[in-house]
Parts: sequence; C-alpha cells; structure tokens
Amino acid sequence: MTYSAHPESHLVHRIGWLRAAVLGANDGLVSTASLVVGVAAAGSGRPEVLIAGLAGLVAGAMSMAAGEYVSVSSQSDTENADIARERAELEAAPEAELDELTQIYVQRGLDPGLARQVAVQLTEKDALAAHLRDELGIQDTASARPVQAALVSAATFAAGAVVPLIVAALAGQAQIVLFVALTTLLALAVLGGLGAVVGGAGVLRGAGRVMFWGALAMAATAGVGMIFGVGLG
Repeated sequence: MTYSAHPESHLVHRIGWLRAAVLGANDGLVSTASLVVGVAAAGSGRPEVLIAGLAGLVAGAMSMAAGEYVSVSSQSDTENADIARERAELEAAPEAELDELTQIYVQRGLDPGLARQVAVQLTEKDALAAHLRDELGIQDTASARPVQAALVSAATFAAGAVVPLIVAALAGQAQIVLFVALTTLLALAVLGGLGAVVGGAGVLRGAGRVMFWGALAMAATAGVGMIFGVGLG
C-alpha cells in the first residue's frame, strides 16, 4: 500500500517566535506611550516628553533583552542538564531505560507487546532522541537560543516604542496626549489582530484585549501625571 503525504502547517510551531515578537512590541507600545502620556499630562514641554520617551525606549529594550536572555539561558541550561543525565542513564542501564520507554507507551494506550516493539525500534534508531521526546518532552534541543531571543525582544520592543515617540514629536504640544493615545490604541489593535491571525485565534478578541490593557495603562499614567502636575504647579 502506498501512502501519499500531504503538507500540513501547525500553528504551534509559531508560538516561540510569535510570543517574543508580540510581547516585545506590545510592551514597547504600552510602556513608552504610557510614559509619554504621563509626562505630557503633567504639563511638561515637548523636549522633556521626548527625552522621557527615548529613555524609556532604551531602558525597556535593554530590560527586555536581559530578561529574555536570562530566561532562555535558564531553559537551555536545564535542557542540557537533562540531556546529559539521560545520556548517562542510557549508557549505565540501557535495559532499564528500554523498560521505562515501553511503560510510557503503555500508559499512552498501546498494548504491552506493541509498546515494547515500538520502544525497541525507536531505541535502535536513536535512543536518546526517543527518551528526550517521549520521557522529557524536549522536542528540539536547539530551540533555546538566548542571544536570538534577546535580540528579537529588544528589536520588537524598540519597534513598538518608536511609534508614540514619532507621534509625540509631530503632534502639537496641546494634542500630544490625545494623539499618542489614539495612535497607540490603533497600533495595539493592529498588533493584537495580527498576532491573533498568525496564532489562529479570533481577530476581534486578540485586538480587544491588548487595547483594553493599553488604554488602562495610559489612563493610569495620565492620572498620575495630572495629579503631580497640579501639585507641582
């Protein structure tokens, strides 16, 4: 019997880079726009607003990069330690590891005879890969790339943060808060909708949730800016 394969595209493979990109751009937009709105609402002039926004962009991008690097490095270290431990166990007790793999397949629904046959064949092909995948859940040992994750997070944060900065630079002094808020909400809607499309979720839901939290953040910082602006005045 001849089997014909048909191409399949699963959305789960996009989760890693999509998460980093959407998180970075969303944070850049929300944090920088909120900072700009808060400083502008306090009555500061355009130079002060732009300096604060630029400082927020640089600090935020570096913070995102550092956080992502540390997080992914920890994941990579854990995976490498598990791989080394599993390799040592396979060398020290191959029969026990074969029994363990067989039991895993039994628990997943195969009868013992078939489970043993599958375990033997996979062990003969690549014992370590079989245990990493089915025992530890490590699908791709090269998936954790700390430097790449850090650069992506920093770049996407900066890309999102530059939007409210450009608007603040071009808008009139009296319209900075309004224009930055509206532009940021529009950009968040596009970002949320795009992330939903790529991730296979509902567009309106994806756009709505990021707009809600963005609006809440800007409203909070605007309130703080107005309170302190009145107090300093």
